[in-house]
Amino acid sequence: MWKVSTGAGVKVAVVDSGVNPDTQSLKGRVTTDGVSQALGYKATEDYDSHGTSMAELIAGSGAGGTLKGLAPDATIVPYRIALTTLKDKTERQKAPDLPAVIREIADSDIEIISMSFTSSIDHQEVREAVEYAHSKGKLMFAGTGNEAETKNFIGYPAAYPYVVGIAASDESGTVGEFSEHGNYVDLASPGLDVPTWCDATFRSYCTGQGTSQATAIASASAALIWSAHPDWTANQVLASLIDTAGRDWARDDPSTYLGYGLIRPRKVLENADYNPVSANTDPLATENATGVLDEEGEPVAATSSPSPGASKDTSGGQTSAAAPKSDTSDDTTLWVTLGAAAAVLVIGGGAVAVARSRRRA
Repeated sequence: MWKVSTGAGVKVAVVDSGVNPDTQSLKGRVTTDGVSQALGYKATEDYDSHGTSMAELIAGSGAGGTLKGLAPDATIVPYRIALTTLKDKTERQKAPDLPAVIREIADSDIEIISMSFTSSIDHQEVREAVEYAHSKGKLMFAGTGNEAETKNFIGYPAAYPYVVGIAASDESGTVGEFSEHGNYVDLASPGLDVPTWCDATFRSYCTGQGTSQATAIASASAALIWSAHPDWTANQVLASLIDTAGRDWARDDPSTYLGYGLIRPRKVLENADYNPVSANTDPLATENATGVLDEEGEPVAATSSPSPGASKDTSGGQTSAAAPKSDTSDDTTLWVTLGAAAAVLVIGGGAVAVARSRRRA
């Protein structure tokens, strides 16, 4: 794939815990140009390493045996919001609101918004900001969440119309047991045994699992395609990922667990004659019109919620500012030293995802 595209010329907003631009992998790949002072509070200071890890999965250089991202020449634009891992109350209060962040990105030259976090609450302000970003031609990705084995709550922003909900799969294309499911799952991406920084000391990598990692890799996949086809719209980039996704079920009968299948950007990049859909065709028009359905296939009403600064996360604790529940609880089990190169290349394979459930009977 890198013979065709490395993501050059594409900007990806990483809305997360902040991004450390000084890791060996990210030097020269992070910019705050265009980030307003009001919304850029400590954007380049990562309070728990999660945002930096997502940025490296997208655009890391791999220098010195560090993590190499799938789109190593893409540019990262960081925004630091208050996830549940930000324990300092004062810092939470200073973090920018998620709706304001999304709207600022919408008005910028950033093409892709990567959001590796979830919340069980549907905030009207966030929903409206997402709709605005869509109207501005932005492509948005978010993880579906990691609690399928316990709660399997509906995860926002992944469940909003115009946000591409990403599930996590292993290298064979099988969905992770933790990966939350529902009709808002649109695509699947590698999210098991993926290296990330162990903590905010940035001394070593751990391998873990989560829809966070899957979201970052999906965002990088879109960056590869958009870089190769800079005249395409967000609709065309997304449609190409859906069209070429690995699946063994009917295209018009997406899986509850893996959506339209496992993303395979290689299938788009290797075909110089690939013909996209028309620029204004929404590839998720059906899902965006239907909205979220429960397990019985009935529409889920939008929840009424207080302002983002006063909502609760799914474990019952208070969150603040943007109020999303972070995926930073991704399991980290095996330690990896900095001397071991950790290039994320599995996405280029031709694995066919295995469906465990369909959206419709």
